[in-house]
Amino acid sequence: MKLMFISDIHGSSYYAAKAIEKYKEEGADYIVLLGDILYHGPRNSLPKEYEPKKVIQILNDLKDKIICVRGNCDAEVDQMVLEFPIMSDYNIIFHNNKRIFATHGHLFNESNMPPIEDGDIIIHGHTHIPVAKELDNKYILNPGSISLPKENNPNSYGIIEGKEFFIKDFDGNIIKSIVLE
Repeated sequence: MKLMFISDIHGSSYYAAKAIEKYKEEGADYIVLLGDILYHGPRNSLPKEYEPKKVIQILNDLKDKIICVRGNCDAEVDQMVLEFPIMSDYNIIFHNNKRIFATHGHLFNESNMPPIEDGDIIIHGHTHIPVAKELDNKYILNPGSISLPKENNPNSYGIIEGKEFFIKDFDGNIIKSIVLE
């Protein structure tokens, strides 16, 4: 199974559409949305082509292929227009004999780890900074942000296939990668 991880769309129809193009190119089985879907948030500038209604349509067209968690900018009113569940603070996915704890990152993160075992994975967004590392026998992953990257990082997404995790930009360049032993 191949999973694509997208975080921090923040209402950008431009980057939501680009992410779906990459999802199709990658041939991923599912999209895992790591929160902050429609609203740009009070601390962020408006992203390119800020059109939450268009993002709703783009994502609802793939509702059967989306696994999602709630970000700190997501609200119950967003759930009223999105046709897939978004209100869970985390989701557990089993992949290649590993447990993936998918969350947004504002509640669980490297500083506040969830109850996971050695070899398990926590993947989150929230910081808008790509991360792929092992710490204390656990994997900490962050695909970065597709619409509002920080610290001079490119717009990016993540892919897990087999035992590898890649963070890629929209030109297909691998920004970071790690083997998930």
